[in-house]
Amino acid sequence: MLEHLPATQRGSTRIDWLNSRHSFSFGGYHNPDRMGFRNLRVINDDIVSPGAGFGSHPHRDMEIISYVVDGQLAHRDSMGNGSTIGPGEVQRMSAGTGVRHSEFNDSDTQPVRFLQIWIPPSEPGLTPSYEQRNFELSSSPNTFHLIVSPDADGDALKIHQDARIYAARIDEGHAVDITLPEGRYGWVQVVRGTLKVNDQPLGEGDGLAAFQEPTLRFKATAASEVLFFDLA
Repeated sequence: MLEHLPATQRGSTRIDWLNSRHSFSFGGYHNPDRMGFRNLRVINDDIVSPGAGFGSHPHRDMEIISYVVDGQLAHRDSMGNGSTIGPGEVQRMSAGTGVRHSEFNDSDTQPVRFLQIWIPPSEPGLTPSYEQRNFELSSSPNTFHLIVSPDADGDALKIHQDARIYAARIDEGHAVDITLPEGRYGWVQVVRGTLKVNDQPLGEGDGLAAFQEPTLRFKATAASEVLFFDLA
Protein backbone atom coordinates (compact mmCIF):
# COMPACT_ATOMS: atom_id res chain seq x y z
CA MET A 1 0.00 0.00 0.00
CA LEU A 2 1.47 3.33 -1.10
CA GLU A 3 0.20 6.89 -0.57
CA HIS A 4 1.83 9.69 -2.56
CA LEU A 5 2.29 13.22 -1.18
CA PRO A 6 3.28 15.45 -4.12
CA ALA A 7 5.70 18.27 -3.36
CA THR A 8 3.13 20.75 -4.66
CA GLN A 9 0.75 19.77 -1.85
CA ARG A 10 3.16 20.65 0.95
CA GLY A 11 2.57 23.66 3.16
CA SER A 12 4.88 26.64 2.93
CA THR A 13 6.40 29.49 4.88
CA ARG A 14 8.05 32.21 2.85
CA ILE A 15 9.63 35.32 4.36
CA ASP A 16 12.45 37.55 3.17
CA TRP A 17 15.26 35.16 4.27
CA LEU A 18 13.49 31.77 4.39
CA ASN A 19 11.70 29.52 1.91
CA SER A 20 10.38 26.52 3.84
CA ARG A 21 8.17 23.67 2.62
CA HIS A 22 6.36 21.51 5.16
CA SER A 23 5.44 17.87 4.49
CA PHE A 24 3.36 17.94 7.70
CA SER A 25 1.60 20.62 9.74
CA PHE A 26 4.07 23.11 11.17
CA GLY A 27 3.92 26.68 12.46
CA GLY A 28 1.30 28.64 10.56
CA TYR A 29 0.54 25.72 8.24
CA HIS A 30 -2.12 23.43 9.70
CA ASN A 31 -3.59 20.49 7.83
CA PRO A 32 -5.56 18.07 10.03
CA ASP A 33 -4.91 15.33 7.47
CA ARG A 34 -1.14 15.92 7.64
CA MET A 35 -0.20 15.95 11.32
CA GLY A 36 2.71 13.57 10.76
CA PHE A 37 3.17 9.94 9.84
CA ARG A 38 3.46 7.37 12.65
CA ASN A 39 6.19 8.75 14.95
CA LEU A 40 7.54 11.10 12.28
CA ARG A 41 6.25 14.57 13.16
CA VAL A 42 8.07 17.13 10.99
CA ILE A 43 9.94 17.27 7.69
CA ASN A 44 10.77 20.85 6.75
CA ASP A 45 12.69 21.52 3.56
CA ASP A 46 14.39 24.86 4.32
CA ILE A 47 16.33 27.23 2.08
CA VAL A 48 18.00 29.99 4.10
CA SER A 49 19.45 33.12 2.49
CA PRO A 50 23.15 34.01 2.87
CA GLY A 51 24.07 35.25 6.33
CA ALA A 52 20.56 34.63 7.73
CA GLY A 53 19.04 31.98 9.95
CA PHE A 54 17.09 30.94 13.00
CA GLY A 55 18.14 32.84 16.13
CA SER A 56 18.46 31.16 19.51
CA HIS A 57 15.18 29.49 20.50
CA PRO A 58 14.11 26.71 22.90
CA HIS A 59 13.06 23.09 22.38
CA ARG A 60 12.26 20.23 24.71
CA ASP A 61 11.28 16.56 24.39
CA MET A 62 12.05 16.28 20.68
CA GLU A 63 14.64 14.42 18.59
CA ILE A 64 15.78 16.93 15.94
CA ILE A 65 17.75 15.76 12.90
CA SER A 66 19.26 18.18 10.37
CA TYR A 67 20.32 16.86 6.96
CA VAL A 68 22.26 19.35 4.83
CA VAL A 69 21.65 19.23 1.08
CA ASP A 70 23.58 22.27 -0.21
CA GLY A 71 25.69 24.94 1.45
CA GLN A 72 26.96 25.22 5.02
CA LEU A 73 24.83 25.27 8.18
CA ALA A 74 26.26 26.75 11.40
CA HIS A 75 24.90 25.31 14.66
CA ARG A 76 25.20 26.71 18.19
CA ASP A 77 23.44 25.46 21.33
CA SER A 78 23.20 25.91 25.09
CA MET A 79 25.11 22.64 25.64
CA GLY A 80 28.22 24.39 24.36
CA ASN A 81 28.26 22.81 20.90
CA GLY A 82 29.31 24.88 17.94
CA SER A 83 29.89 23.44 14.49
CA THR A 84 29.32 23.85 10.76
CA ILE A 85 27.92 21.01 8.68
CA GLY A 86 27.79 20.57 4.91
CA PRO A 87 26.36 18.12 2.36
CA GLY A 88 26.60 14.50 3.47
CA GLU A 89 26.71 15.52 7.13
CA VAL A 90 23.91 14.89 9.60
CA GLN A 91 23.33 16.23 13.10
CA ARG A 92 21.08 14.86 15.82
CA MET A 93 20.04 16.91 18.84
CA SER A 94 17.97 15.41 21.65
CA ALA A 95 16.27 18.39 23.28
CA GLY A 96 15.15 16.38 26.32
CA THR A 97 14.59 18.50 29.42
CA GLY A 98 15.30 21.66 27.42
CA VAL A 99 17.90 23.22 25.17
CA ARG A 100 18.34 26.42 23.19
CA HIS A 101 19.95 26.44 19.76
CA SER A 102 20.45 28.54 16.64
CA GLU A 103 20.92 27.53 12.99
CA PHE A 104 22.47 29.99 10.53
CA ASN A 105 23.68 30.00 6.96
CA ASP A 106 27.47 30.11 7.34
CA SER A 107 27.95 31.75 3.92
CA ASP A 108 27.54 35.42 3.03
CA THR A 109 27.08 34.59 -0.66
CA GLN A 110 25.37 31.21 -1.08
CA PRO A 111 22.04 29.88 0.27
CA VAL A 112 21.93 26.76 2.43
CA ARG A 113 19.32 24.06 1.96
CA PHE A 114 18.66 21.49 4.66
CA LEU A 115 15.93 19.16 5.85
CA GLN A 116 14.90 19.52 9.48
CA ILE A 117 13.24 16.39 10.89
CA TRP A 118 11.43 16.06 14.21
CA ILE A 119 10.59 12.78 15.94
CA PRO A 120 9.18 12.73 19.50
CA PRO A 121 11.32 10.66 21.90
CA SER A 122 10.11 7.42 23.45
CA GLU A 123 10.05 9.09 26.88
CA PRO A 124 10.08 12.69 28.16
CA GLY A 125 12.73 14.31 30.30
CA LEU A 126 15.87 12.87 28.70
CA THR A 127 19.24 14.51 29.21
CA PRO A 128 19.92 16.81 26.22
CA SER A 129 22.64 15.55 23.86
CA TYR A 130 24.16 16.23 20.44
CA GLU A 131 25.96 14.31 17.68
CA GLN A 132 27.03 14.97 14.11
CA ARG A 133 28.68 12.80 11.47
CA ASN A 134 29.76 12.85 7.83
CA PHE A 135 28.43 9.80 6.03
CA GLU A 136 30.42 10.20 2.77
CA LEU A 137 27.37 9.35 0.68
CA SER A 138 29.01 10.40 -2.58
CA SER A 139 31.82 7.85 -2.16
CA SER A 140 29.38 4.93 -1.96
CA PRO A 141 26.38 5.53 -4.22
CA ASN A 142 23.59 3.10 -5.07
CA THR A 143 23.27 1.78 -1.53
CA PHE A 144 21.26 2.80 1.51
CA HIS A 145 23.30 4.08 4.46
CA LEU A 146 21.82 3.83 7.95
CA ILE A 147 22.30 7.32 9.38
CA VAL A 148 20.03 7.30 12.47
CA SER A 149 18.88 4.38 14.65
CA PRO A 150 17.84 3.64 18.25
CA ASP A 151 20.81 1.28 18.69
CA ALA A 152 23.39 3.52 16.95
CA ASP A 153 24.17 0.57 14.66
CA GLY A 154 27.48 0.96 12.83
CA ASP A 155 28.11 4.67 12.28
CA ALA A 156 24.48 5.69 12.80
CA LEU A 157 23.57 8.54 15.11
CA LYS A 158 21.51 7.46 18.12
CA ILE A 159 17.86 8.43 18.35
CA HIS A 160 15.67 7.87 21.40
CA GLN A 161 12.78 6.35 19.48
CA ASP A 162 11.93 3.22 17.48
CA ALA A 163 12.81 4.79 14.14
CA ARG A 164 15.56 4.34 11.58
CA ILE A 165 16.60 6.74 8.83
CA TYR A 166 18.50 5.69 5.71
CA ALA A 167 20.03 7.91 3.02
CA ALA A 168 21.06 7.05 -0.53
CA ARG A 169 22.38 8.71 -3.65
CA ILE A 170 21.29 6.71 -6.67
CA ASP A 171 22.80 7.09 -10.12
CA GLU A 172 20.54 7.43 -13.15
CA GLY A 173 19.36 4.03 -14.34
CA HIS A 174 20.33 2.22 -11.16
CA ALA A 175 17.93 0.43 -8.84
CA VAL A 176 18.31 -0.13 -5.08
CA ASP A 177 16.04 -2.30 -2.93
CA ILE A 178 15.24 -1.87 0.75
CA THR A 179 13.23 -4.20 2.97
CA LEU A 180 10.31 -3.00 5.07
CA PRO A 181 9.85 -5.55 7.90
CA GLU A 182 6.37 -6.91 8.55
CA GLY A 183 4.27 -4.56 10.65
CA ARG A 184 6.56 -1.57 10.00
CA TYR A 185 5.71 1.62 8.13
CA GLY A 186 7.92 3.43 5.64
CA TRP A 187 8.20 7.03 4.56
CA VAL A 188 10.17 8.08 1.48
CA GLN A 189 11.36 11.68 1.11
CA VAL A 190 12.90 12.66 -2.21
CA VAL A 191 15.69 15.16 -1.60
CA ARG A 192 16.40 15.71 -5.29
CA GLY A 193 16.16 13.99 -8.64
CA THR A 194 13.43 11.74 -10.03
CA LEU A 195 12.81 8.06 -9.45
CA LYS A 196 10.18 5.37 -9.21
CA VAL A 197 9.42 3.46 -6.02
CA ASN A 198 7.60 0.23 -6.86
CA ASP A 199 6.57 1.96 -10.12
CA GLN A 200 5.25 5.10 -8.35
CA PRO A 201 6.92 8.11 -10.03
CA LEU A 202 8.40 10.63 -7.58
CA GLY A 203 10.14 13.97 -7.96
CA GLU A 204 12.07 16.39 -5.76
CA GLY A 205 10.19 17.16 -2.54
CA ASP A 206 7.70 14.33 -2.96
CA GLY A 207 6.84 12.05 -0.05
CA LEU A 208 5.54 8.51 -0.09
CA ALA A 209 3.97 6.50 2.74
CA ALA A 210 4.33 2.72 2.57
CA PHE A 211 2.73 -0.16 4.47
CA GLN A 212 2.54 -3.87 3.72
CA GLU A 213 5.20 -3.46 1.04
CA PRO A 214 7.84 -6.07 1.98
CA THR A 215 10.34 -4.70 -0.56
CA LEU A 216 10.63 -1.20 -1.96
CA ARG A 217 12.57 -0.83 -5.21
CA PHE A 218 14.03 2.62 -5.91
CA LYS A 219 14.76 3.03 -9.64
CA ALA A 220 16.38 6.38 -10.49
CA THR A 221 15.23 8.00 -13.73
CA ALA A 222 17.75 10.80 -13.03
CA ALA A 223 20.54 11.09 -10.48
CA SER A 224 18.67 11.18 -7.16
CA GLU A 225 19.10 11.58 -3.42
CA VAL A 226 16.52 10.10 -1.08
CA LEU A 227 15.76 9.49 2.60
CA PHE A 228 13.88 6.43 3.83
CA PHE A 229 12.26 6.22 7.29
CA ASP A 230 11.54 2.82 8.88
CA LEU A 231 8.90 3.55 11.53
CA ALA A 232 6.93 1.67 14.18
